[in-house]
Amino acid sequence: MDPDTVKSTLSNLAFGNVLAAAARDYKKEVLANEKAQGSRPVNEEVDLDELMDDPELEKLHADRIAALRREVEKREAFKRQGHGEYREVSEGDFLGEVTRSEKVICHFYHKEFYRCKIMDKHLKTLAPRHVDTKFIKMDAENAPFFVTKLAIKTLPCVILFSKGIAMDRLVGFQDLGAKDDFSTTKLENLLVKKGMLSEKRKEEDEEDYEYQEGIRRSVRSSANVDSDSD
Repeated sequence: MDPDTVKSTLSNLAFGNVLAAAARDYKKEVLANEKAQGSRPVNEEVDLDELMDDPELEKLHADRIAALRREVEKREAFKRQGHGEYREVSEGDFLGEVTRSEKVICHFYHKEFYRCKIMDKHLKTLAPRHVDTKFIKMDAENAPFFVTKLAIKTLPCVILFSKGIAMDRLVGFQDLGAKDDFSTTKLENLLVKKGMLSEKRKEEDEEDYEYQEGIRRSVRSSANVDSDSD
């Protein structure tokens, strides 16, 4: 494979100089091990052009690029449905918003209530993290029909919709320790437990770890071959 073509593709997908960084990290590990163990030096030079032609590394790149492209396409489709941001909706738009998406989190709030502002802050943080779920809010004072229809008595009230049906709700902060200083992570974990958010972020972190480890294995393999040939 043409190294220039591969490098250009990686750059376009925001990988930057990931191979060079991996090589530098590898050399640091080798030097640290040598210092600790007093072992003989090994070849510190890693030929990045040879790494580009490594079949295992090439497959890692191809798989990762394909996964990134699928994720981008999926995210764009969700954004066209109003996902990825925390938005205010009117009573007239409410039904369309909750029925056009599979998972919707709607915060019924009062603009003067301090706890509603706290909930706003956390939901605004979560919205771009979990693009597969729609995050919206509605001023309870301007939505008397749905406040009555959904039997909302206490604010803040976060209604959890699945396929257009109100499946669960968070009333005040009673599920969050009944305190104002709960963390975004605590709310996030609660929403994951209730099936409204996926654990995608954790899975993506694990995938990234495996990807980086694959690169490191290829770097080590190349360095060992160079050492043996010397």
